[in-house]
Amino acid sequence: MTRNIIEPHAVEAFRHYLIDEERSKETIQKYLHDVKSFLGFLGGVSPGKDEVLAYKKHLMENYAPASVNSMIAAINTFFTFHGLTHLKVKPLKIQRSLFASPEKELSRGEYQKLLRAAKRKNNERLDLLMQTICGTGIRVSELQYITVEAVKEGRAEVIGKNKRRTIFIVRELKEILLRYARKNNITKGWVFISKNGNPLSRHKIWADMKALCIDAGVDPRKVFPHNLRHLFARTFYSIEKDLGRLADILGHTNVNTTRIYTRECGKEHERILSKMKLITS
Repeated sequence: MTRNIIEPHAVEAFRHYLIDEERSKETIQKYLHDVKSFLGFLGGVSPGKDEVLAYKKHLMENYAPASVNSMIAAINTFFTFHGLTHLKVKPLKIQRSLFASPEKELSRGEYQKLLRAAKRKNNERLDLLMQTICGTGIRVSELQYITVEAVKEGRAEVIGKNKRRTIFIVRELKEILLRYARKNNITKGWVFISKNGNPLSRHKIWADMKALCIDAGVDPRKVFPHNLRHLFARTFYSIEKDLGRLADILGHTNVNTTRIYTRECGKEHERILSKMKLITS
């Protein structure tokens, strides 16, 4: 049986390929991490289909299905780039849930608890950062586009892969961000910066939010930047039932991605069923 030798330079060549494909910095980091994990699992053995299937089984035993599929996507892309398409494996079939899990989704009340906790800790930067993500629906990686100049204009131009979209900054948010900038002598450029004047890292933001959980009385599993974006999407959709428009605002190419953001929780569905009053007892 022919074995496929993966040369030491293969990962670096893959990195350059991803850069040429204009993948995001986060995607490149994740794909490289997933490929290196796969190669580490092999322990120097040249992979055949049996080894790849064994790795898939290993992932299934240790990760959630969605995570398994994201890792499979990375190694399948790696295989395709190196002409090893015969090693590709199928992703797991996942039944799309009709309802969001209340154990995972951040509610409006919990969001407000986090804001109050940030205020009690005198962490105005974190308070306003969370309000900015939740009030605009931007990704945490897009905070770099929230500059003093953009806030004054009332809109930020976010540039992604082959697309550009406008983020509106409502008057209330504009006022508090400009007040914060003046107070901290931030006259131009990024609004949310570290003590050294650099943009805040994703890890720093994540860690600061997690540090609020005990004081806020909010389950840490719900507290991370992307859940603020989810809350924005659900709130917008509850007012404006336009999935296509919401997809444009969030920067989604596929509305099926947006539909995941707008799933209601089971309790809300129960409330709607009760309002129908079709049970006479």
